[in-house]
Amino acid sequence: MSHMTLEYSANLRTDGRFGELCRKLAQFMTALRVDGAAVFPPGGVRVRAISFEDYCIADGTLIDAGFVHAILKIGAGRSEAAKAATSNGLFDIMKAHFAEQFARQGLALSFELSEFSEGGTLKHNNLHARLKQP
Repeated sequence: MSHMTLEYSANLRTDGRFGELCRKLAQFMTALRVDGAAVFPPGGVRVRAISFEDYCIADGTLIDAGFVHAILKIGAGRSEAAKAATSNGLFDIMKAHFAEQFARQGLALSFELSEFSEGGTLKHNNLHARLKQP
């Protein structure tokens, strides 16, 4: 399981191209290999973006400032090398995607990787099988 949520300030909605960013991030995760092995099975990858209408950045005086905070939740068991490659690769994509906005306005980008044990999670998913069909 690898579920990524992008939380962002609503003032970035128009220029943020979040649908495009979600696809870039998902494609990176499904293509990522470490030591020749896939890090994330495609059927477990999810990327979504949630806009926040109500927010305050710093003391509120930077009225054009925006934020994007990414939270990636993954099941336990991946190597430190896989987690580092994942975090660095995804954050690099985010920074490149928002380079234009970063150059012209206040912008805070952040990334958080959260690893959890499989105990306590329930799943019912037919995507793995459907992706294997010809």
